[in-house]
Amino acid sequence: MICCINFQCLGSGSASRLCELLSNSFRKWESTGLVWDMLLFLSSRLRMVDDSLYILKKMKDQNLNVSTQSYNSVLYHFRETDKMWDVYKEIKDKNEHTYSTVVDGLCRQQKLEDAVLFLRTSEWKDIGPSVVSFNSIMSGYCKLGFVDMAKSFFCTVLKCGLVPSVYSHNILINGLCLVGSIAEALELASDMNKHGVEPDSVTYNILAKGFHLLGMISGAWEVIRDMLDKGLSPDVITYTILLCGQCQLGNIDMGLVLLKDMLSRGFELNSIIPCSVMLSGLCKTGRIDEALSLFNQMKADGLSPDLVAYSIVIHGLCKLGKFDMALWLYDEMCDKRILPNSRTHGALLLGLCQKGMLLEARSLLDSLISSGETLDIVLYNIVIDGYAKSGCIEEALELFKVVIETGITPSVATFNSLIYGYCKTQNIAEARKILDVIKLYGLAPSVVSYTTLMDAYANCGNTKSIDELRREMKAEGIPPTNVTYSVIFKGLCRGWKHENCNHVLRERIFEKCKQGLRDMESEGIPPDQITYNTIIQYLCRVKHLSGAFVFLEIMKSRNLDASSATYNILIDSLCVYGYIRKADSFIYSLQEQNVSLSKFAYTTLIKAHCVKGDPEMAVKLFHQLLHRGFNVSIRDYSAVINRLCRRHLVNESKFFFCLMLSQGISPDLDICEVMIKSDELLSWTIKWGLLPD
Repeated sequence: MICCINFQCLGSGSASRLCELLSNSFRKWESTGLVWDMLLFLSSRLRMVDDSLYILKKMKDQNLNVSTQSYNSVLYHFRETDKMWDVYKEIKDKNEHTYSTVVDGLCRQQKLEDAVLFLRTSEWKDIGPSVVSFNSIMSGYCKLGFVDMAKSFFCTVLKCGLVPSVYSHNILINGLCLVGSIAEALELASDMNKHGVEPDSVTYNILAKGFHLLGMISGAWEVIRDMLDKGLSPDVITYTILLCGQCQLGNIDMGLVLLKDMLSRGFELNSIIPCSVMLSGLCKTGRIDEALSLFNQMKADGLSPDLVAYSIVIHGLCKLGKFDMALWLYDEMCDKRILPNSRTHGALLLGLCQKGMLLEARSLLDSLISSGETLDIVLYNIVIDGYAKSGCIEEALELFKVVIETGITPSVATFNSLIYGYCKTQNIAEARKILDVIKLYGLAPSVVSYTTLMDAYANCGNTKSIDELRREMKAEGIPPTNVTYSVIFKGLCRGWKHENCNHVLRERIFEKCKQGLRDMESEGIPPDQITYNTIIQYLCRVKHLSGAFVFLEIMKSRNLDASSATYNILIDSLCVYGYIRKADSFIYSLQEQNVSLSKFAYTTLIKAHCVKGDPEMAVKLFHQLLHRGFNVSIRDYSAVINRLCRRHLVNESKFFFCLMLSQGISPDLDICEVMIKSDELLSWTIKWGLLPD
């Protein structure tokens, strides 16, 4: 026992000293072999592999007997290596544990056919296979996704007269859940009692996780309810699964309720995983104060945040521009010797770049470079992209040069940022050259590379270059996306001079847009809202309103809901081109369908009625605007009063002026000046004491 205690204290590499001690102190003792065997068993249990081999060699040199139990323990720790066979051959009295360890080792090495062959060897006929061995094989096949093979071995277990354990069932249930066969998993769980076993908390956790993987959170809840009804208590894993589901759905408040329930059931914040899940959910929804509160509570309860927890909160703070707090946490993290990784540094750099703090971002990157730390291309890409999006192409190129000189291989994302930067500075020719440079580095341009360049050509109506790039994409086997087609439609519509568009040209554009949709569908790319909005917007610009409404109907027939942006485009176009009555009818029909309209839709039509000299309709719509709870500002009143005064509609101007005052909004200088310019309103303005100095 003293040797065993010393072994634990001395640690790895102490076998030689202990063996010498045994040789000198217990040479003539009757139980010498037993002590050596105990030392071998303990070293293997402590995973001191080299020490175990040393002791085993010494025992063989002294012709000491090694127990099967000790051999099995050594075998267990070599089961994932080829050395397993060397140990196996030395074991004379093999037992069930020996064979099941070999089967498990072969499965862990993904040598499943060898494991099955070993299972059938004549050497094992006297003992017979065990459930443990079958469990290893079933688990191996499930991990590789071959659930049907695992099911066949489950049937073999029954045919051999063996009783599958709860663990056997859980392996197969987990495999079924991972491949999405949740119904079959539930059926197997309900049949467990036929085999004399009952589902345990692990079974229910597996099923709950299966529902979560399919996004069926309600199903996960049902499983947990069944678990509670059976008298089983949820554990940390149960709560973690439910927390993941609620946060994934954006139900952060429900997640907090679950966390509170977890604590009320006696669980302490002693597991970092559920806390990290909750921190992530809070940060993603911008609830950073609550995230910090939970973070501090974790520390107060003795749970030390790890790298993941720190990175989540730092990323959340950076997204909201709270860099002082983020840097403070970063320093705290480093002080605790928790080494930040690329994700942590990336969060800080990305946050700084998104806020336009490029000098600070570059300073941080330079400090990381000078520290000698190995940086990946992702961190360089963040700053290069920040420069590009701000139009600082020279700075982006200078940093790109640093990347090359450092010996880091740039990625496609690096070049995509440079393409964007050149396009933003109107240097499309240089951007086009980058496509060839990408290939020089052994990389292939992505759909983003082409789409970014296409967008630059679309902005200047260069449809010829867009078509060339599209053909190049097809030749390279790069499939377009919805965004690509939206850009193509934009280029198509901008390629025509709006003022020169006659009926024939409008129809040509209309047909080309329809053909574009057919092309998308033939390539298996369903058009989305942005695609339709792009087409509708540009058809409106060339005054093809009937065509725009046709695409609205096509959009609805594809079960796509038009957004408020879609309706804004159509209503604005109807008003601009003088179709006020049609705009009235359109808004009325949308209201009948309970379509939620934006404030822009109402104010656009109100202003149009004021310009046309129809104050009654303007008043009616303005009341609707107020009734629907929109935040009406002085700018909205000013726009109406200004237009009415220009039409010399004095009484109506007074009405809106009084309505504005009744809403607690004081007039500004612009409104007063507009009203003073009308002689009839001058005295009335003075009466109200609103004449400016």
